[in-house]
Amino acid sequence: MGDHGNATRRGVGRRAVLLGGAAGALGLGGYVARDRLNDWWWRYSGVETPRVEGEVDHPGAEWVPASPANYRRASRPRGYDIDRVVIHMPEATYDITLRVFQDPNHQAAAHYVVRSEDGHVAQMVRELDVAYQAGNRGFNERSIGIEHEGWADEPSYLTDTMYESSARLVAGICARYGIPVDRDHIVGHNEVPDVIRICPGPHWDWDRYLELVRSAAAS
Repeated sequence: MGDHGNATRRGVGRRAVLLGGAAGALGLGGYVARDRLNDWWWRYSGVETPRVEGEVDHPGAEWVPASPANYRRASRPRGYDIDRVVIHMPEATYDITLRVFQDPNHQAAAHYVVRSEDGHVAQMVRELDVAYQAGNRGFNERSIGIEHEGWADEPSYLTDTMYESSARLVAGICARYGIPVDRDHIVGHNEVPDVIRICPGPHWDWDRYLELVRSAAAS
C-alpha cells in the first residue's frame, strides 16, 4: 500500500481503531440486549429466509464471516425495508478491520469491507441480516454498511480502485432494493441521526463517488 506504513503501525496500538467507523455501535448497552431478543424471535418464528453457508450477495466478494455477536439474523427485506447505504471508514487497516469484526467482544460489524490497495471486497454479514454498524437501531435495520480501509485524515487511502470497486458494490445494492442513487439514500456514518462521527471524513469525494455509482448502475 505504498507509504501507508505509518498508519499501519498506528493501527494496532490506536485506541481509536474503528472509532470513525462501525465502532459507533460500541456503546450499544441495552440496545444489543433488545436486538438479541429480536434475534430469538426471527430464529423461531418460522419466517427466517433459507441461506447457504458462504454465499455472498455481491459477485466477486470474499466471504469472511463476522462474529454472530456483532449482528442480528433477520430476513430483510421481508422483515425490514432496505433503503439506505451507510459509508464508513474504520480508522484501521483492512486486516485489522476484519479481525475486529470477528471479535465477539466488539459487538459491531459492517456488511462489507473494501480494501484500499486493490478494491478487494470482503462480505462479513449477509444483506439479509442486521449488522450493528450505524450506532442507530433504525438505521441498522434499514441500511447496509460498507467500511473502506483507511483513516479519515489520510486521503492516500482513497484510491481510484477502491472508489470504483465500492461504486460497483453500491450500484448492485441499489439495484437489488430499488434504492435511489442520491445523497438522501447513500450517506456517511457522520450523517446518521444521533451519532457523532466524522467518517468517512472530509476527503471523501461524494460528487465523484455518486457519479461512479451511477455509471456502474448504467453499465
